[in-house]
Order: sequence, then C-alpha cells, then structure tokens
Amino acid sequence: MTIISVLYMKSSPHVAVVGATGAVGIEMIKTLEKRNFPVGKLTLLASARSVGKKLTFRGQEITVQELTKTSFAGIDIALFSAGGSISREFAPAAVQAGCVVVDNSSAFRMDDQVPLVVPEINAADCRNHKGIIANPNCTTAITLMALYPLHQAFGCKRIFASSYQAVSGTGAKAIAELERQVDQIVTGKPVTREVYPHQIAFNVLPQVDSFLSDGYTKEEMKMQNEGRKIMHHPGFRASVTCVRVPVYRAHSIAISAEFEKPVTVETARAVLSKAPGLQVVDNPAKSEYPLPLYMTEQYDCAVGRLRLDCALDNGLCFWVSGDQLLKGAALNAVQIAEELLKF
Repeated sequence: MTIISVLYMKSSPHVAVVGATGAVGIEMIKTLEKRNFPVGKLTLLASARSVGKKLTFRGQEITVQELTKTSFAGIDIALFSAGGSISREFAPAAVQAGCVVVDNSSAFRMDDQVPLVVPEINAADCRNHKGIIANPNCTTAITLMALYPLHQAFGCKRIFASSYQAVSGTGAKAIAELERQVDQIVTGKPVTREVYPHQIAFNVLPQVDSFLSDGYTKEEMKMQNEGRKIMHHPGFRASVTCVRVPVYRAHSIAISAEFEKPVTVETARAVLSKAPGLQVVDNPAKSEYPLPLYMTEQYDCAVGRLRLDCALDNGLCFWVSGDQLLKGAALNAVQIAEELLKF
C-alpha cells in the first residue's frame, strides 16, 4: 500500500498552508474553515520574517512556523501559495515526505506529469497525480467556468478575450499600493509606486506579467496553454489582452468565442444555467450583469452580457466575473483537496 493510498483513507488529514500570511494563504485558511474541510491538524508555514505571527482557525490561534525542507513530516496535504520559486524548491521535499501538494503557482502547471485541475471541469484528472496537483492561473480558471460548459455543448474553436484583473492578483502589497495611491490622490499628495511600473489608481495597465518575444505576455498565453490542458482540447486557440484595473478583488473577462456548432443566446443561457459553480446574471434591460464589486468573497463565478457575436461565425460574446482570491486561487485549491478525499 502506498503512502498516497493511506492518505485517502484518512478522514481528518493533517493539512499545511505554505505562504500562510499572504493574501491567498489567508483565504485558504478561511476557506478550509467555511467549507468544513475535515482538518485533523493545521500547520501554517511561511518565510522566516513571518515566523511567530498568529492566525486564527476555528477559533484557535495557530503560530506560523518557518518553511524548511523538513517541515512536511506527518503532513498529508499541503496547499502551496508562496510563488513559483518556493514551489520548485519545497514541493519535491513535501512529496518525498509523503505529502500531496496542491500548488497555486505556475511552477508545475504545464508539466506533463502534473494534473492541472478545475474540479467543475476535470476533477477526474486528480487521480493521475504523482504527488503534485496544480491550480490554474486565476484568469484562466474564471474564464473556463463559463467557457467549458459552452465548449461541451457547441465545441469551442477559439476565443478573443480581454481581462480586467484586480490588484489582488499581484498580492497583498498591490492591494496596499492601490489603497495608498487612492488616499494620496484624494489628499493631494505625490503618488508613490513600488509594485507596478505605473500608477494603478484611476488608471488601467495593459500589462499583466512579463512580455514574450511575440508581444504577448506570459499571463496572456496561459489562457491558451492552460485551457488546452484543462479542457483536454489541444486545438483550442486564445488571443488575449490582459489588463490590470484599479479594483481590489475579483477579475472580469470579456470573451468572444467561436464554436463548431450554431449557437443562440437562448441555448447558451440554458447551458450556462445548469453549469456548476456559475450564476447567470443577464438582464440588460435592468442593467443587471456580473460586477466584480458583487462577486467579491463569492464562491461562484457569474456570467452575463450574452449576445451573438456580429463578427464571428457561430460566435457568442459574454462577460464573466469571479473572485480571484477564491475561485481563482484558494477555493479551487481547497476543492482539489476535497476531491483527494473522495478516492
């Protein structure tokens, strides 16, 4: 019997959160509690500068410990959200210790040996793990919550999309930067910046992640590359422009999708209304459509602005919003952990 098989028999696994003091790490802890995940013991791990901080879980204070390669003895599931370099350094040590890693970074997403999972889409891929399961990019996950049901029904050939990404996608320092800049502008003080190359308050930045030689950014190509893997759709094509906007939480994406089969607004709405984890908010006459303001701290994503695309054959336009820290990160990771306990 393998170590992994023993894990799946445990009803109350020992769980670790790596990067526990970061924006996503904090949401992971909250999500474990809110979803009543059967945590037998919770260990919080972070860098040396966070050691000694206390975070609350189920009414109890837990002290943050320093992340080392020996931190994973006795731990069954580790939720990683500390960046790609940390994942590459410490995830193999966790696996070696018999732990299953759910990794929120980009480190292993395109590794052929690592499942890339959105549970509403490809939960069964979790069964093929070899110790690591990857969380997708936040914008990709939120987009696919609406796109995949439509792909199942009509066969998606390609999409053209623009994202409207909240600063939470960059982390806690970016949230603080937006707050600081808004205050500086309102009070007439000079605007300072540390995280972004330009002022983000009252501005939009058509750059998320670094640029590639073809002019796209790494973030923009994740939609195509990760989308192909998650949907098991190697022919999927996506041309995307990712934009950072002065919103604290929740990403939004405007999508024009072209399908193999004819699609109508009515048939698309019927498909989307049955999709798990997705709300249809689509009443233009009353100005009702998904808003990041209202999707903040919501587990579901929302889709609206459904209309036939006037420039594509068998095309449909729609707008999706979802909480980047939840479905785009922490919630998806906890849902993957929940899938592990089903085996």
